[in-house]
Amino acid sequence: MKVVLFCGGYGMRMRAGANDDIPKPMAMVGPRPLIWHVMRYYAHYGHKEFILCLGYGAHHIKNFFLTYEETVSNDFVLRGGRTELLSTDIADWTITFAQTGIESPIGERLRRVREHLDGDEMFLANYADVLTDAPLPEMIDRFSRRDAGASMMVVPPQSSFHCVELGQDGLVGGITPVSELPLWENGGYFVLRQEIFDHIPENGDLVADGCAQLAKRGRLVAHRHRGFWQPTDTVKERTALDEAYARGDRPWAVWERERTGTGVSA
Repeated sequence: MKVVLFCGGYGMRMRAGANDDIPKPMAMVGPRPLIWHVMRYYAHYGHKEFILCLGYGAHHIKNFFLTYEETVSNDFVLRGGRTELLSTDIADWTITFAQTGIESPIGERLRRVREHLDGDEMFLANYADVLTDAPLPEMIDRFSRRDAGASMMVVPPQSSFHCVELGQDGLVGGITPVSELPLWENGGYFVLRQEIFDHIPENGDLVADGCAQLAKRGRLVAHRHRGFWQPTDTVKERTALDEAYARGDRPWAVWERERTGTGVSA
């Protein structure tokens, strides 16, 4: 299945200053940027046709792949001054680079790459800045057997705040962590059918418009995931991922875990 990645936003909370024009998907986690980790996740499960919805800082993403160095993350032999790779990351990937506008909402970005989907009944979509160990084949299989227009992965709330129950005269009746409430939030991993395009207006949003309209019609399903899920909306979150990578704690790296059985590459 083709994978649409939304990687054209400003990522303001990740910016180091006014002169920092690196788009959020290019923030580094270990030796590779976020978008690489997301793409490796999909490629591990056999989905190697990518459509990148570019916008802000597009040249950084293009340059990364145009000058990609396989030796950074693959074993190789140097023989007679020539490099012989023992494995590769992206040699069998197909990547379409599509400029979808600087200010475009995500729904509009999706509309602008529809022609690259070749009319495929189903396709995958992702924000390109969230890492997870969710079982993608299960997510796809469940959706394929449902009569629905879209599937959205949902996760428990990640906030560390507490909700306070107030009674008469301001007395507190209870305090509950947000993460323990019977609530779910958008996890950013989608399985979509062409039907989604019927509900996204020009300059519309994927979730607020497309998914919301499908929900009203009983055409949106959710895949609940309680395992590892980590967004990178802030420098703090990206740094935490980078530190986890350095100590070998990489639950999102399913391509490593299933090869070594540990979650850490050999």
